[in-house]
Amino acid sequence: MSNSNDRVRVLYSFPLRLGADRVCYTAWQQVNGLAGAGADLLVFPASLARPVPAGVKVFPTLARGSLRLPFRVVGTARAVALHDRVVAQRIERLTGSIDIIHTWPTGALQTLKVAARLGIPTVLERPNANTRFAMEVVQKECERLGIVLPPDHEHAFNHEKLRREEEEYTLATRLLCPSDFVVKTFLDKGFVKDQLARHIYGFDEKVYHPDNKPRDPKSGLTMLFVGVCAVRKGLHFALEAWLRSPACKDGTFLIAGEFLPAYQEMLASMLSHPSVKVLGHRTDVPELMRMSDILVLPSIEEGFGLVITEAMGCGCVPLVSEACTEICSHMKTGLMHQIGDVESLTQHITMLCEDRALLKRLRAASLQVCPEITWDAAGARLLGVYRETIAAYRASVRGTLPQSPEPICIRA
Repeated sequence: MSNSNDRVRVLYSFPLRLGADRVCYTAWQQVNGLAGAGADLLVFPASLARPVPAGVKVFPTLARGSLRLPFRVVGTARAVALHDRVVAQRIERLTGSIDIIHTWPTGALQTLKVAARLGIPTVLERPNANTRFAMEVVQKECERLGIVLPPDHEHAFNHEKLRREEEEYTLATRLLCPSDFVVKTFLDKGFVKDQLARHIYGFDEKVYHPDNKPRDPKSGLTMLFVGVCAVRKGLHFALEAWLRSPACKDGTFLIAGEFLPAYQEMLASMLSHPSVKVLGHRTDVPELMRMSDILVLPSIEEGFGLVITEAMGCGCVPLVSEACTEICSHMKTGLMHQIGDVESLTQHITMLCEDRALLKRLRAASLQVCPEITWDAAGARLLGVYRETIAAYRASVRGTLPQSPEPICIRA
């Protein structure tokens, strides 16, 4: 781009239902943030679940009007591959009107190949750590616990999925990493720093906001877990730490999320403790966060952990593993422990149970940084990454590649 005021023309390809749950929600918020930051967006989702801002051009690949290709009938792998082929064909007709292409895993291979041939820089979203690393560490922990993942589980070892994703890695101009942990998992697998670009995810401050009613320091501690109750999220570490701490005597541990059946069976004795409340899937997560003192996320593998920023926005202090976003800064905006370190997590729960003044200070500090981690802020950051990527790509074509900036680190 000639200067920072030029509108970046972005083709945003998303192979699923934009605006639905989980990564579909992340992608939808990313589009909203980019639109607010001033990007010129051409969005190709498989289909659309929620409206996008005015001015964003949307052309679904697997839907027309109210009719959608049923993923359950054709299979997700086939559907995202079809989306990828459709987008790749459309790019051929858009040469000269696109500055950069944003893609998502498993639905980008043909798109990335065509973009490389046409000389268009690309970024590939990495909502989780390096896939080989993620599959390996989850498999190892499942073996330790004696749990067998269903073959279709997203973290079960899948050679074809891994082959496709690793080919996408090599074709993308840059991989979009939402945390330092994700960066590290790629560096450890031999990737060079120049290919790894740091950005962040955010939270919706209109939905996730604090309840400023005074909290009773004499009441029991309320700890919350939100997410899919699976091995990779480390819920077993959280349960063990909770039951070791004095907080379980008069406090409450709320667990909001659906369980892998084998995992729930393994944890049955801990889940039956009177202080533990299994809530199942919930639609009132913001309210649960507002009524809770701390959010726990002891993941063994993570991309970012959206629930962390959402909890911070609600005034709920995060206790997380080092696999989670560094937006949770130890002893500043939350508490962080090494992966699998139950002893440290126990100490952290105990510390906040017994020292409510510390809990109050961490809560105030996390709320203070929230304006920097909204989806609008994330969109502005991502637009900056686009500009850097375009400039570096064009310089490389001219043979004068500048030194790539260090990955951006977010600190409280």
